[in-house]
Amino acid sequence: MSYKALYRKYRPNTFEEVSGQEYIVKILKNALISNKIGHAYLFAGPRGTGKTTMAKLFAKALNCEEGIGHTCGHCKNCLAILEGNHPDVIEIDAASNNGVEEVRDLIDKVRYSTILGRYKVYIIDEVHMMTPGAFNALLKTLEEPPAHVIFILATTEPHKILPTILSRCQRFDFSKLSDKEIKQRLVYVLNNEHIEYEEQAIDLIISLCDGGMRDALSILDQVLAYSQNKLNSQDILNIFSLESVDEKVALLQDAANHDTSNVLNRIQKYQDKGSDIKRLTNDLLLMLKDALIYKKTGSTQYLELLNGDQVKKLANIYSINNLINSIDIVLNAIKDFKNVSSISPIFSIALLKICSLENNNITKDEIQIETKDQQMDKSRIRPPFIKSTPIDKTIDSKQQSNNENTQAETIKEKEKNETRKPKEIQPSIFDESFYQNVKIDSKLTRPIDAKIEENLYVLSKDLILNVMISATKDMKTKLIKDWDDLQKLSMHPQLGGKAALLYDAHLLVATKTIMLIEYDLTSKVDKINVQDAQMDLQKITQMVFKRKMFVYALSRNESVELQQKFINLKQIGKLPKPDTIEITMIGE
Repeated sequence: MSYKALYRKYRPNTFEEVSGQEYIVKILKNALISNKIGHAYLFAGPRGTGKTTMAKLFAKALNCEEGIGHTCGHCKNCLAILEGNHPDVIEIDAASNNGVEEVRDLIDKVRYSTILGRYKVYIIDEVHMMTPGAFNALLKTLEEPPAHVIFILATTEPHKILPTILSRCQRFDFSKLSDKEIKQRLVYVLNNEHIEYEEQAIDLIISLCDGGMRDALSILDQVLAYSQNKLNSQDILNIFSLESVDEKVALLQDAANHDTSNVLNRIQKYQDKGSDIKRLTNDLLLMLKDALIYKKTGSTQYLELLNGDQVKKLANIYSINNLINSIDIVLNAIKDFKNVSSISPIFSIALLKICSLENNNITKDEIQIETKDQQMDKSRIRPPFIKSTPIDKTIDSKQQSNNENTQAETIKEKEKNETRKPKEIQPSIFDESFYQNVKIDSKLTRPIDAKIEENLYVLSKDLILNVMISATKDMKTKLIKDWDDLQKLSMHPQLGGKAALLYDAHLLVATKTIMLIEYDLTSKVDKINVQDAQMDLQKITQMVFKRKMFVYALSRNESVELQQKFINLKQIGKLPKPDTIEITMIGE
């Protein structure tokens, strides 16, 4: 038997096996159960997120011999659909069959009855490739097809489809899968195939696949063919011409040390091996950002790419000003990549600019960060002005003149600073006098339906939808009005880290007792939803917003999915009224 690619071998055979897209699965299953089956569907979303897979599963559920809604996987219809040779499930590639004649041929065949199944299902992939003439030819049939015919259109670019076609379809937007969902599936596949693997290698595959499960499994297939069924990170770096994090840290260290020769040697090595310069540049940007965050907060919990040891290497050699300047240089290089035919010179110039930055070491008044919650230690702050004092009265006149010039410059600088007196500092949220009268309730509250899994709070999608329905615009407006005060609280010795993390979030909705926020990074979501963080978060909401609130974070993908589900339910009039919803909070 010929080898079958992993993405084909592990394609889901039931709705329960689908990773992500929970709201789409639920809506389709409910439609099958209630026999409210539409005549045309549009599946839109990025590549490799399950559009064609979902279409085939829906076709199986329509034609399974065990009844509508079942996907037994062993009846004649299910097996034929799985093998791709069912006479009533027709897959059409619109990229190569996009003309009027092909659509007319399709229309002629639509009126014929089914051969094996109950429904004839047309799955038209990459439907945006059809010509306007072909769309118009399909229009009437798509609007009123025979009762036994269902159209499923799939596309990665829904904006290219005519509005008249869109208006005749039930649209489902597929989102990119989260890192957690991809990792779970990869681990399942690796364990099922009895393959040894490194956690770091899985993380590398996730960073390469860009939220697509098919891409992740294809990359895994490629790496396993190279490494003889052993998955390790070094093989992935070699195959895709990537550099390790330690190598990129060493490159930035050389640039900070003005070691131009070594930097150029490294660049030449990357070019010789065909490294992905764009990805390398983006990684350097993330690393500089991590170093800047660490310098400003002293905490490793916000790091995206570096670990504690790696970020300290950069923090000990870069000043804050030079990190900011280096970030600007890299950002400008990324912009310039779009305007040139060869990006290698732009990359080299960017690193040479970083090498040329002056005072690339820690400045005299900058505090070296050692631990997460370390406070400013006055004994470690060097004086901003070092006065030159002659040690020996017999020093030569030239040295004495230099000392006198240094003293004169110091006096001028002091006078200049004195003329620019800062404005009177207003009381801030960090001043004890500002919040000492705020009553802090140390009793933790949470929704009674909130579950705890692996020390993380987990709210069900139904509960989150209830929060979205119960939320008010006035409450969100009040929170946004005081949102900047979170930044002032970021210097608090105990609550500063959580306040800074909360300040970076995007506020979705809020009731009087629950706040839903959103992050692009899953790592930040987990830091908010971890059980141990909730007490500090509720203290922060009491201080800043004068009310105790349970804070819950969603990833960008989860947020988009739930908002789309909210909109879909609202459109069909299935949303319950806010006054019928009761969210019970309990104390712990």
